[in-house]
Amino acid sequence: MEHVEAVVIGGGQSGLAAAHALAGQGVAPVVLEASDRAAGSWPRYYDSLTLFSQARFSSLPGLAFGGDPDRYPHRDEVAAYLDRYAAHLDADIRTRRRVTGVTAASDGFRVELEGGARISAGAVVAASGSFGRPHRPGLPGLASFTGQVLHVADYRGPAPFAGRRVVVVGAGNSAVQVAAELAETSRTTLATRAPVRFARRSLLGRDLHFWLTLSGIDTAPLGRVLRTPPTQPVFDPGRYRAALAAGLPDRRPMFTDLDGNKVTWADGSTEAVDSIILATGYRPDLPYLTGLRGALDASGRPRHRAGASLSHPGLAYVGLEWQRSLSSNSLRGCGRDAERAARRLAARLRRGRTPLPH
Repeated sequence: MEHVEAVVIGGGQSGLAAAHALAGQGVAPVVLEASDRAAGSWPRYYDSLTLFSQARFSSLPGLAFGGDPDRYPHRDEVAAYLDRYAAHLDADIRTRRRVTGVTAASDGFRVELEGGARISAGAVVAASGSFGRPHRPGLPGLASFTGQVLHVADYRGPAPFAGRRVVVVGAGNSAVQVAAELAETSRTTLATRAPVRFARRSLLGRDLHFWLTLSGIDTAPLGRVLRTPPTQPVFDPGRYRAALAAGLPDRRPMFTDLDGNKVTWADGSTEAVDSIILATGYRPDLPYLTGLRGALDASGRPRHRAGASLSHPGLAYVGLEWQRSLSSNSLRGCGRDAERAARRLAARLRRGRTPLPH
């Protein structure tokens, strides 16, 4: 069985940041990525997705994003940047390596791969993100709805929905962006539990993330004290607020029931709907940790403090939403959390190393 110092599970932005940080601490990491490309989930997001932050605020440690620093990079630009970053790293990155389980061992962990291979590791970083675990809330009647139901993780563009009656569920950035895009070619409603909260993308001629960085809000360790992390507002250049004001899409309170292909709205009215798109977020995708006693709580969420496992000192997380701060699961912020995790793990590995005989 192969033995390595540290295994990083996930080759997206968080896994690459973790590999960079570990290498900087003198630890040789092996990155295991389930897909055929070390670009995380970015190639699979919807076609029109652009970053909410400018390129100047969207780099991982050690390699600038490049190009016009004031632009808002497209999905494909981000994926290409991650490709460049992976090539730039001094790390062993192995694609098409899906991790199926992690168990504790006397010298650290055993990492099991699809196909039966196993790797022994002194430390493990779980950086697999959340795209693989879309959250599908238990909405009334959803299980019996006879129309099309899909999560925004499976949405690519508006063409298949042209001329149809569509309901998008959610009040976040993806929900509003997708609903506004669909409303150009279909009759679309945005169904939310509360009114949509907007934040201006720029203030006094500067991108909002400039002010978040300057004020320290972006890096403040709020994740350590928040019991219920707040929902982020929709970052709006002005387009989306105007679209909702014009009814493209219209915004309604959450429906109260679904029956067949009929939706019942809060005012008691009913109508036929062709498609429901759930833009209802994601949960940490960590099925490989279910056999690691105490690593996850009953709902499958990691038990951690600022990314450090509460049950296994050699296990760390990078890229969790509100792991430590507002920016923890973003390109601009996951590198900071990776540095903290790498310092802790490297110190632990150094203590456990056996000196070579003279």
